[in-house]
Amino acid sequence: MEPRPSWDEYFMSIADQVATRSTCMRRHVGAVIVKGKRILATGYNGVPSGLSHCDVVGCLREKRGIPSGTQHELCRGLHAEQNAVIQAARYGINIEGASIYSTTQPCVLCAKIILNAGIVEIIYRGDYPDELSSELLAESGIAVRRFSDGD
Repeated sequence: MEPRPSWDEYFMSIADQVATRSTCMRRHVGAVIVKGKRILATGYNGVPSGLSHCDVVGCLREKRGIPSGTQHELCRGLHAEQNAVIQAARYGINIEGASIYSTTQPCVLCAKIILNAGIVEIIYRGDYPDELSSELLAESGIAVRRFSDGD
């Protein structure tokens, strides 16, 4: 019998599953907002509802040669963390005091949204090249942890 996963392992595995819904051509990211060991909202990176997906119309960022970690506004899609916060807001779910699990370190736009949403902890797996995000999160005092798969 396999040992039970830790809470971090459990929620990150759910974030991994959520990421499989992504239609992004560059990276698939999933996010899960949790409070009191309960899932409040999830999100993955993709275009707003009702628009053609990037895997159908092509990647605007690739077409324009925009490097990862820059010019976040030049993208048809929303980030996983943004979508998770939006889903909570849309359905009236209070996420103040919650934690967010993300398969990738939040960019600066997501970091600012997370901070103003009242989320108190970020747990992420993969690095993302956004120095300003790291600086703002460090200045804010929010708890930020890199998830380790046991390596």
